[in-house]
Amino acid sequence: MISRLVAFIQLFFEHSGIAITQNEIAEAHPAGSEDPRPQLIPKIIHQVFHDWKYHNQTMPSDWDEVRQTCIDSNKDWEYRLWTEQSSRELIETHYPWFLSTYDGYKFPIQKVDAVRYFILLKYGGIYLDLDNGCLRDLTPLLYYPTWTTDGGRGALSNNILASTPNHPFWILLTNSLIPYNYNYIFPYVTISYASGQWFETAVWQAYHKTAAGSSPENRLHRIMMDDRPGVEPWIFFTQERGGTWVNWDNYLFLWIGDHLVLLGVGMCILVAFAWWAGVRCARWWSNRSHERKGYAALARGRPKREGDDV
Repeated sequence: MISRLVAFIQLFFEHSGIAITQNEIAEAHPAGSEDPRPQLIPKIIHQVFHDWKYHNQTMPSDWDEVRQTCIDSNKDWEYRLWTEQSSRELIETHYPWFLSTYDGYKFPIQKVDAVRYFILLKYGGIYLDLDNGCLRDLTPLLYYPTWTTDGGRGALSNNILASTPNHPFWILLTNSLIPYNYNYIFPYVTISYASGQWFETAVWQAYHKTAAGSSPENRLHRIMMDDRPGVEPWIFFTQERGGTWVNWDNYLFLWIGDHLVLLGVGMCILVAFAWWAGVRCARWWSNRSHERKGYAALARGRPKREGDDV
């Protein structure tokens, strides 16, 4: 139990893999000439649209405009939009061992989480959530075998991902979906830790402890994409309207994620107070016990007096 708690806490601090900035990626790709490095990721953009409210194929107009920015910025790329039907067909056809888990997910967003992992395992390419648009050509991002995005404040993100097909990281991750499929009571925790970004971060850390992930040439990349004011601006992607899967507890846990240091100090104070109170109670109970024993001894040694019971 303690080891699992420690592993969970570590999800929100420094992560394994190679941290790389967006500017470093752009500068490594020569402008106006061919990149001498081998292209590792295929030129495919994947997005997933599941309308779990009305179950039709009509995408909101703002998301349609956002995804068009990626199509327009990458005209020589293949673009694939995965619907509820095509997503399930992918699982049913190529990964039938996972179909019952996929169908049984409690929250619809978990299907969107899970299918993106299988898409990258099968086809490779770049995956983007529908609330992420493109600012420019994404070709400079194709020279790193597998990468995710890191907002720099807590767990890794799973809204923008990329990979070569059949990368061992995605094999490990998809094989871990069933063992992690558990109802953690809170909707946000269940979504995040059973299939979402906490789950992805846990497997990311586990991968780097394997023989394959621990070798320098197989370490994965984390593209730093902090969206807070005053940090390096995004140069490849945009962030637009999202939050379609928000539940009542989302804001609580987002607040916790933004105040980890404060909460850590508070927990230390709480533990220290509990220890102090426990010591005080133990001393009080010990003194009380000694006093009772002393009274009993006196009572046993006192001579009988007239009027005592026989």
